[in-house]
Amino acid sequence: MKRYDLRHLKENFEPRMKEILGEHKAGEVAIFLFEIGDFTPVQKSADLVKECGYELLNSLKFNEVDWTLVTRR
Repeated sequence: MKRYDLRHLKENFEPRMKEILGEHKAGEVAIFLFEIGDFTPVQKSADLVKECGYELLNSLKFNEVDWTLVTRR
């Protein structure tokens, strides 16, 4: 299990998230933490996870501005 904090990328976290998903080993769990604003990034990231062939295990609000996705290939 690896955790990736993408909050410093603000709304531009998707390219880095896609890069990480492409490098991840099969069966390994990846936890992504990113910043949200109007919840649009939540749906975009869920779509990206599916597009990359990953399973979305969990998606939840971490605090007032951050979101967490748990994925597995």
